[in-house]
Amino acid sequence: MGIRNYVARRLLNVTAGTAFKMITETGNGFAAWTGDVYDSDIVRACIRPFSKAVGKLQAKHVRRYNGKVDVNPEPYMRFLLEEPNPYMGGHTMLEKVATQFALNNNAFVLVVRDENGLPVQQYPIPAIMVETKYVGLELYLKFTFLNGKTLNVPYTEVIHIRNDFKDNDIFGESPYKALTPLMEVVNTTDQGIVKAIRNSGVIRWLLKYTTPMRPEDMKKNVQEFVDNYLSVSSPTFGAAGVDAKADAIRIDPKDYVPNAMQQANTKDRLYAFFNTNEKIVHSNYTEDEWNSYFEAVIEPVAIQLGEEYSRKLFTRRERGFGNGIYFDAANLQCASLSTKLALQAMVDRGALTPNEWRETFNLSPVADGDKPLRRLDTQTVNQVRRLIGDMNLENINETRMEIMKLFEGGEEDGGKD
Repeated sequence: MGIRNYVARRLLNVTAGTAFKMITETGNGFAAWTGDVYDSDIVRACIRPFSKAVGKLQAKHVRRYNGKVDVNPEPYMRFLLEEPNPYMGGHTMLEKVATQFALNNNAFVLVVRDENGLPVQQYPIPAIMVETKYVGLELYLKFTFLNGKTLNVPYTEVIHIRNDFKDNDIFGESPYKALTPLMEVVNTTDQGIVKAIRNSGVIRWLLKYTTPMRPEDMKKNVQEFVDNYLSVSSPTFGAAGVDAKADAIRIDPKDYVPNAMQQANTKDRLYAFFNTNEKIVHSNYTEDEWNSYFEAVIEPVAIQLGEEYSRKLFTRRERGFGNGIYFDAANLQCASLSTKLALQAMVDRGALTPNEWRETFNLSPVADGDKPLRRLDTQTVNQVRRLIGDMNLENINETRMEIMKLFEGGEEDGGKD
């Protein structure tokens, strides 16, 4: 079931020929960037680290209820997050959404539900225009695509993330006004460099004749000068000689090329606009530099995605039972080797499971690796629970001694490190 089938199914509930007449308010709208900003290499370079990092976020369905935490308890939701539609996986869709978000400060994902109201598919919406409409008291979004077709969808069926949320009640502020002057500087600078290179091949020598000469004779003499002294195949290449009838004057072209400081300033302004820097773009950042970028740029998007996914994929009743979508940032994979090895202490203390630690090394999970360990003797926490669970009046002293041995062994191990 694609977007087209979804539209057809939604329109079945609207009286034919009156669907658009039922929209009583014009509302306001948001126009996506339609220029060539994404054709710029520096803009793509700024956006690519952001979209790749957002694509690496792992969406998980978490249910917290009665003191228990279940991860991905519902198969349908896990499949929806891993494979949102038949044409792309979860990673690819998040990259596409992140790119639209970076370019337009708005990104939209259509939620498609089955006959039971369960979400079964998600599609990023590459619209060029989005307008707010009202059908009765329900807010709709009208999407206009490049081919001129439109799509009307209830706002409750659209996952909408936004940035620069200022004056508009629904949409994030368009970057058009802020980005247009900067892109004009970039394009003008690039064109100036290209023209300077092209002009480097123009007139280099001027033959100034001291006597009147017919045009055809002048052209003939110039051609002979070029063939004899400017052609690399000529035996006299590199040495020029003229008689008293002409003066050979060397022309020194003075093409204007933007200086390095101006170009660097323009590039830094673009980096600042997209909240990035040269080290992030070229992937030569340190661990601390990446963490700063992650906390300032990626983490707010991850939080917003989690809130929107939870609101649009679950009802209030389902959220009341502790259901939510969380986007895990596996940014520990960007940590240095020494930092990853130091995380072993968190495994011994149960803060990380062995499989979570192995994931930072891009290693596959192992059996029983999802159970937390304690530094007693690297036995699972459930061993102590089992002893307490089997305790009765007859073996209470033996159980106490066993538990004390476990704790004493853990303290001895801790003293050795």
